[in-house]
Amino acid sequence: MNTPEDSSLGRDVAYPSTYDAGLLFPIPRLAGRNAIGIGGHTLPFIGHDRWHAYELSWLDARGKPCVATATLTVPCTSTSLIESKSLKLYLNSLNAERFNSAEAVRERIATDLSARAGDEVSVTFGLPEMEDQTTGELIDALDLDIDDYGPPNAGYLSADPAHVVEELLVSHLLKSNCPVTGQPDWASVVLAYHGPRLDRAGLLRYLVSFRDHAEFHEQCVERIFQDVTAHCRPQALSVEARYTRRGGLDINPWRATPGFAVPLARREIRQ
Repeated sequence: MNTPEDSSLGRDVAYPSTYDAGLLFPIPRLAGRNAIGIGGHTLPFIGHDRWHAYELSWLDARGKPCVATATLTVPCTSTSLIESKSLKLYLNSLNAERFNSAEAVRERIATDLSARAGDEVSVTFGLPEMEDQTTGELIDALDLDIDDYGPPNAGYLSADPAHVVEELLVSHLLKSNCPVTGQPDWASVVLAYHGPRLDRAGLLRYLVSFRDHAEFHEQCVERIFQDVTAHCRPQALSVEARYTRRGGLDINPWRATPGFAVPLARREIRQ
């Protein structure tokens, strides 16, 4: 079984000069899910991991370079997540490969990613529109003293069952660390729910408690979903994290209770 330590993360790796689907490094989701108590069971959520690729290039049939952007969507039901550096190296391996059409490129990427992830991956050219202003209630300006930066402390989470609401809360203060390299990962979190009113101060303290935590992006979002569900008991919940770009890629994991509408794809200005 692949582990994060087996990947190319944190290692000097020569950029590929030829196409190589074997560069893609899948990491089984099961270990991360076991850590939050949902491994081996029916998933309590629906969702996907939406990647934005800003540096995609190949050669046309006559050898002329083509450039594009792309959106890659990996379902949360896939057996494996795709490690980010391996995805970057794989996409760069297309740089010197000739294709008869852009559609042939799209099909090749979709086929390769689906095979490695263990489920059907959607690939489309282009990127979602940029969100020019925050939608929802931004909680970052709360006047708080905070001194807990990890591990994630779900004990801060609480909700008032006397007030059932439907609302959208946003924070730009999520930071966690890569579990292999220790490099920081920065994100904005969009939390939509219907249920007992969440305590804002507790939610912000909880999100900040990820600051020194080492976990992959996808695993952080699943942990947030599980913790809010367990401690606040919403009737419906959606958690999306929009991570800032690294190496020409950004990732946007989304998890929600079954039946929740898929949120409109958007990019943050920091991405």
